[in-house]
Amino acid sequence: MSSEPGSADVLGPPYRSETFQLRPDDEGEVVATLVHRPSEFNNGRAVLHVHGFADYFFQTAAADFWVARGYDFYALDLRKYGRSLRPHQTPNYVADLKDYYEEIDLAFARVRTNHDHVVISAHSTGGLTMPLWAHDRQAPIAGMVLNAPWLVMHGDAFTRNLAMPVIQRLGAAQPKRLIPRTVSGLFARSIHRDHEGEWPFDLSWKPLHSWPVYAGWLRAIRKGQARVADGLNISAPILMVSSAASTEPDSINDPAVFSTDIVLDVEKMRARAPFLGHHVTIVQIPGAMHDVTLSREPIRMKVFDEFARFLSAYVDR
Repeated sequence: MSSEPGSADVLGPPYRSETFQLRPDDEGEVVATLVHRPSEFNNGRAVLHVHGFADYFFQTAAADFWVARGYDFYALDLRKYGRSLRPHQTPNYVADLKDYYEEIDLAFARVRTNHDHVVISAHSTGGLTMPLWAHDRQAPIAGMVLNAPWLVMHGDAFTRNLAMPVIQRLGAAQPKRLIPRTVSGLFARSIHRDHEGEWPFDLSWKPLHSWPVYAGWLRAIRKGQARVADGLNISAPILMVSSAASTEPDSINDPAVFSTDIVLDVEKMRARAPFLGHHVTIVQIPGAMHDVTLSREPIRMKVFDEFARFLSAYVDR
């Protein structure tokens, strides 16, 4: 595996990015992209961030927090996401979350080259993948900050207990079978600057109505969540931050769109979080959105206050 030299990133200075060439899969060439923003300080600290589903790194407010705290900031766009998506690929698709370990290993090794104190940051689906990776690799991390991690399947009891096992079997036999679903697009609209939000992001990488979901991918998610339910062995301190409530609004005019998690079930993730490791801190923030770092001010300032409190108490000692 090799990497191209770092170059100017789509976010502009001071962000730069480099492309990891990975092993090809059944669709052809595969790459991943590591984005870097240095801190003005040189204290050996860094954070490695991994995004969620139908997502990529554009959350510059989170990067602002980390670099102000003296961390070099790194973000990994996984294969078939964002900067790493190629025209011949099925967007966001893998049949096994362990497929991501190749680029995570490369990114972590790159970060560890110049930093001996590395914190993992992850959101949503990334918040499922990164604890599994940390457990399997027993990675020497200083801590982990999880932003609304997808640790357990949401939905009603019928979906979770009856429909999902059928989809899992379908995922083994027909992994590229499309799973019909309805996506309102409210979350993307609530954060995009050209709609009702305040953040600029590329709608060709993060569409308003998400990406299609396939049986094989959903099977991979379920297998990962089952492993979390069995218990992981992460020794580093973990912070899990989410909104205080989940809702299912049907209109952008509903204030809940901008003050609750409208994507995942926060109570289910809260119940599952203690299974991640030996030291788990759980914080729920009233008024926060699904990606808590994209919440409206002053709520996101409360989010970063919680990050700072956790780091001061357990990580940056």
